[in-house]
Amino acid sequence: MPDPVETDAPKAAMIFAAGFGTRMGALTRDRPKPLIPVAGHKLLDRALALARVEVDHIVTNAHYHADQIAAHLTGSGVNLLIETPDILDTGGGLKAAIPTLANDPVFTLNPDVVWTGPNPLTVLRSQWRRQMQALLLLIPAERAVGRIGGGDFSMDADGRLSRGGDLIYCGAQITRTGQLSQIPDAVFSLNQLWDMQAADGTLFGTLHTGGWCDVGHPDAIPLAEQMLAHG
Repeated sequence: MPDPVETDAPKAAMIFAAGFGTRMGALTRDRPKPLIPVAGHKLLDRALALARVEVDHIVTNAHYHADQIAAHLTGSGVNLLIETPDILDTGGGLKAAIPTLANDPVFTLNPDVVWTGPNPLTVLRSQWRRQMQALLLLIPAERAVGRIGGGDFSMDADGRLSRGGDLIYCGAQITRTGQLSQIPDAVFSLNQLWDMQAADGTLFGTLHTGGWCDVGHPDAIPLAEQMLAHG
């Protein structure tokens, strides 16, 4: 574990649940992707269970079928931010959530993935250091179940990240939010923030040692369920 003097661990988490889930086809015609069940548990509930291990303060955004997510979260204690009239993407969604999060740094988590092995947020907390602006959880492409497309990053011996390579972002990170004010747009991807952090050498990564499945398309659901059954 890191020396407490060297770290300032997150006290809040943001779960991104506003997307349209278009790659899911008919499965998201009448419901949002985070409410799709995998092995008997909705994707959003899986993400919430991971977050609750580490923090009490959780914020979730919603846009597509936001009423369903709102109903699902009733009584959960989760702070829900409904993005209207426009969806804000990941960077814009996090920027809009800063007043509600009221903490820095924060965890962020994508709900459309399934994990086995150690809690991804616990892994991130154990590796977080004050000199980092962001710490991303990564997995080698050869272990990325359900993934369509190539890698995202390379990592040097000190854990600093650069674009290109065979490491895939797993959808979980710790990030500071201060630099978001330097991006004037309301709608933008977290990739813009990561590029800023990579440019000044403060974008870091660490590896997930367990299983990981990208549940972004229908064919990935049985793959995720098989992985969980053997996890």
